[in-house]
Amino acid sequence: MNLTPCPCGRTNPKGQVLSLEACCGPYHAGQAAPDAESLMRSRYSAFVRGDVPYLLATWHGSQRPATLELEAGAKWLGLEIKQHRITGEHTAEVEFVARFRVGGKAIRQHERSRFVREEGRWYYVDGDVL
Repeated sequence: MNLTPCPCGRTNPKGQVLSLEACCGPYHAGQAAPDAESLMRSRYSAFVRGDVPYLLATWHGSQRPATLELEAGAKWLGLEIKQHRITGEHTAEVEFVARFRVGGKAIRQHERSRFVREEGRWYYVDGDVL
């Protein structure tokens, strides 16, 4: 059985990249992410896979856009989590760097994102580009 590596790059204790099925896949299928970092990783994987419905569903309603257009032809190159920090009982921040290429141009998105947990589910609220 040949499993697809998870785009988010999360590894097991041996340093092997987890499969999509063992990592972000269950969140894409409706399971609640256990923490803000897991949600951040699953959102990155959703960008890689072009899963706009998941991205909108995990965006907090106070900030969610009505529609979302993904960058056509983007080739996602990797995700690095710099820091995951609990900021309150139901809030957290994740600092990350996502790398991708569009039309031959390399782009590095460095952001500190804010997340909130409501009714047992984490949601992306907004972020600051660093």
